Amino acid sequence: KSGPGAVAQASRQLVAALLLLRHEDPGPGAGPSKAETEALSKMQKKPVFVLGTSRETGRVLLKEILEQALFSKVTLIGRRKLTFEEEPYKNVNQEVVDFEKLDDYASAFQGHDVGFCCLGTTRAKAGVVGFVRVDRDYVLRSAELAKPGGCKHFSLLSSKRADKSSSFLYLQVKGEVEAKAEELKFERYSVFRPGALLCDRQESHPGEWFVRNSWASGHSVPVATVVRAMLNNAVTPRDKKMELLENKAIHDLGKADGSLKP
Repeated sequence: KSGPGAVAQASRQLVAALLLLRHEDPGPGAGPSKAETEALSKMQKKPVFVLGTSRETGRVLLKEILEQALFSKVTLIGRRKLTFEEEPYKNVNQEVVDFEKLDDYASAFQGHDVGFCCLGTTRAKAGVVGFVRVDRDYVLRSAELAKPGGCKHFSLLSSKRADKSSSFLYLQVKGEVEAKAEELKFERYSVFRPGALLCDRQESHPGEWFVRNSWASGHSVPVATVVRAMLNNAVTPRDKKMELLENKAIHDLGKADGSLKP
């Protein structure tokens, strides 16, 4: 159904979505600029893939993408199919892949303009070999398949102090992936380097006051803030091909005092 009424309604929905991402009070007659509305409109016509939705950040990212209806098609790429009962998830496309044989699943990465990678594990969970395999090999190969698959904007969740020259394995691996993915020359490449990620379980810890009210806030960030930063970044046009967002920039772009809850 089309016509002036439908167009006006669509415009109002776009304005509402952008303001929700910013967590601003629209106020009487307030709204985003024409350029911002156009950018969001274009975004809603683009398909997106998300890697790592079994992790906290990926899960919250997916939830917000669906609630805001930010993309025309949402594809999850993972090692197993996830079960969802909520209505917004019914149209989510799921591609189950074997990360050890990713080349056999190149089709899973085709046809997406935007890609978010939140894939990762820990040494405690997977051991040294498993950690390197997931955080370096799986992530990098996914990026290598996404580029020829049509991905124009690739967003990578990395870590504070990531450095390929670091003597610490975790930071070294993160830095290596950042550098190798940059060599792929995406039209737009955004790297997010958050500090310690805080979710509900961590925020209820007795030391929460210390994290929130001291110098430690410069070394940590709520998952919800990271998600807002990633999405606000995605819907905002940028001139830079490569963007490196450190913890403070993530706090600023994600507006940590907003109302979004994971």
